[in-house]
Parts: sequence; C-alpha cells; structure tokens
Amino acid sequence: MSDPIVTTIEPAALPADRSVLQAVLRGLRGRCPACGEGRVLRGYLTATPACSACGEGYAHLSADDMPPWLTIMVVGHIVVPLLLLVEQAWHPAMWLQMAIWPAVTVALLLLLLPRSKGAVLGLLWATGAEAREERSEP
Repeated sequence: MSDPIVTTIEPAALPADRSVLQAVLRGLRGRCPACGEGRVLRGYLTATPACSACGEGYAHLSADDMPPWLTIMVVGHIVVPLLLLVEQAWHPAMWLQMAIWPAVTVALLLLLLPRSKGAVLGLLWATGAEAREERSEP
C-alpha cells in the first residue's frame, strides 16, 4: 500500500495594516472599512464603488448571500427567545402575538440588514477577499 499524499496549505496572510475587527466595526456603522470616514453604502443596500473620503474601491467586493443569512440568524436568535419568554410569562392572546411578532421581526430585519452588509464588506476588505467568479455575458 502506498503512503498517502500529504499537502500543506499555508493560511493566507492578511493584507498589511488591516485590522479585521476594526474594519467590521466600521462596516457595522456604515463607514468605510479603510478610513472610517466615507460611507460604504449608498442608499439602502447598494455598495459605493469607492470611498468618498479616501478613494478605497469596493467594486471588487461581493457580499452575495452572507448579509441576509447573518441578519436572519441574528434576528431569529433575538425574536424566538423573546416570543417564548413572553408566552411563558404573560400568555397574551394569539391575535396580539400575530400582530406584534411579525412586525418586530420585519423591523429588526430592516434595521440590521444594511449594517450586516457593511460588516460583511468590511470583513471582505480586511481579509483581501474578492469576487473570483467569472461572470458570463447574456
């Protein structure tokens, strides 16, 4: 029997002088992950092509499905325990719960989705990740 082939994969080094935590926190605030001054999003979810303050480009970053996934995970972990706590403590009427919980869920989703996208863009920028998928022309 032959020996298995062992390959070593070296971890990719972070780009110089890029703090992942700082970039993610800046992205959460909707600011440029590089300088913290310019906005990372124009409008609700559209990423700016480049920072207005420092000129750092974001066109190569593609957040894809990560921001909605992250937002749903966070909101689900907030709403479900609250719903169960309220049900166990006060037993509100079903019509009241059906009026409150969907509204709370949608409000939290709308509030957190742009912040989540900013954080993901900050993470992608800090780690040097970029869209590597080839886009086909229609």
